[in-house]
Amino acid sequence: MFYPEEIVEEVRSKVDIVDIVSGYVKLQKKGSNYFGLCPFHNEKSPSFSVAPGKQIYYCFGCGAGGNAITFLMEYENYSFPEALQVLADRVGVTLPKEEMSKEARAQADLRASLLEINKLAANYFYYQLKHSQGRLGYDYLRNRQLSDDTIRRFGLGFASKRGDDLYRFLREKGYTDQLLKETGLVSIEERGTHDKFWNRVMFPIMDVNNRVIGFGGRVMGDGAPKYLNSPETRLFDKSRNLYGLNYAKASREKFFLICEGYMDVIAMHQAGFTNAVASLGTAFTKQHASLIKRYTDQVILTYDSDDAGVKAALRAIPILKEAGVSARVLNMKPYKDPDEFIKNMGAHAFRERINEARNSFLFEIDVLKRNYNLEDPEQKTGFYNAAARKLLEFPEALERDNYIQAVSREYFINYQDLKQLVHNLGSRLGPVRTEERKQAASSYQERKREKEDGPKKSQRLLLTWLIENPRLFDKIDGIITADDFKEDLYHQVAKMVFDGHAKGEVSPAGILNHFINDEEQYKTVASLFSANLKGSLTDDEWKKAFSETVIKVKKNSLDEASRTAADIGQLQEIIKARSALKTLHISID
Repeated sequence: MFYPEEIVEEVRSKVDIVDIVSGYVKLQKKGSNYFGLCPFHNEKSPSFSVAPGKQIYYCFGCGAGGNAITFLMEYENYSFPEALQVLADRVGVTLPKEEMSKEARAQADLRASLLEINKLAANYFYYQLKHSQGRLGYDYLRNRQLSDDTIRRFGLGFASKRGDDLYRFLREKGYTDQLLKETGLVSIEERGTHDKFWNRVMFPIMDVNNRVIGFGGRVMGDGAPKYLNSPETRLFDKSRNLYGLNYAKASREKFFLICEGYMDVIAMHQAGFTNAVASLGTAFTKQHASLIKRYTDQVILTYDSDDAGVKAALRAIPILKEAGVSARVLNMKPYKDPDEFIKNMGAHAFRERINEARNSFLFEIDVLKRNYNLEDPEQKTGFYNAAARKLLEFPEALERDNYIQAVSREYFINYQDLKQLVHNLGSRLGPVRTEERKQAASSYQERKREKEDGPKKSQRLLLTWLIENPRLFDKIDGIITADDFKEDLYHQVAKMVFDGHAKGEVSPAGILNHFINDEEQYKTVASLFSANLKGSLTDDEWKKAFSETVIKVKKNSLDEASRTAADIGQLQEIIKARSALKTLHISID
């Protein structure tokens, strides 16, 4: 979708970014800016800054940055048109409907049609469930003790035994075979056309905005596979969506319950645990963890208590930890899954199990212990060594010692003995020396990179200072122009900044809109508008640094010009300008 720049700027200028971001992040005012914990990466100390004067946000930890539009795009996974529409509605701006390229219109129309078809299909399946042809599915759900209210809330339905009912229904609505094929709901082949789902209880899959993006189906009888999901489509990516998240995101609980399947999520929601979600027929992914991190930094894993469930929990724990999400593991024995547990023990008992959920690291040690017979001295020693190696995974000494104490208490191992064992293994395995070698190599590469990127860094520094302090334009008048920024991206930004300064207003959030289609460029430009590069420099040190940076930028510009000089006269002018740099003095006072 294409919108004129003046429309985008009108929406952006009317939106208060502090108001938008504070709806997702707890912000605290410090000076002229607001700070909070970054919603896009794990951190313990706030490095996420929102600048109301510039109408932009920036994280000094992970580099995420932008304006109100891109914040919604990143946080809510909106497209640019979707984010702009949300903000336009918020500030009362009517967006034009016709300003769209042919290709963009085709893509927008396709997406809208797919959403429309999915909604129709969900309604069709629900209708089937409530009538005679869906009696088998309805009885199944009622036997699973789901109420009519729950069935309605989750939009559960039934795909009849006839293999082309949905196809014929949608064709009657006027949709073409080509479009229906895009939905993943039907298979259209030379040998015939048939529905993807038949003889199955249907579970509509919704995104966080309650739009149907796909389906899951549970077969009635002994057919295979038992559960079937929609294929990947333009709307549905199972590695980036979680079943039940549209409801769980509004829960008042401070944590999510992660389980394995549709029925577990639905049973928990019916029992009052509306913070339950499940991955969609796939292993838990980094994308799932990042999605969860947007809403909470605590989860309780409620996977099945069988071997497959244990393995799933062991896979999920490090992924969650890497995303900055703390995990605990719920014990459901003697029952297999949350649905079965709640049916037999009730919601109160399930709440007690939640309160008793096991720390994820200690759960990993519990599982590790199962491989050893502690009655056998040799195997007991093997377990202690394995536990000690596991404890070495904690890089911070304080955190590692806390867990040494916990393992010591839990497994009746003398604390000092275990601590010494961890120390000895660490010395023998050499993690510290290995890390030192990595850091040394990294430091060398960093120094090499800094040397190669010297001119680029100088341009970035100067551009940032000019943005931060417009009065510096007077100090470089006649010395530096936008054309002296030779790095392509910085030259583009410099042109906008110099032009904006000449007109009396530099709009950081407006400039950012020009780079919205390139994520790397966008992050780089956002950093220019957000860096405080004076840091701990004294006033005299900063004045010297600014003067030296101006000279470096000009020298690099002249060096570039000398390589492309058209004649000897032009080259002589460049040499003369180079010589003048040696005596150039820039007064900041």
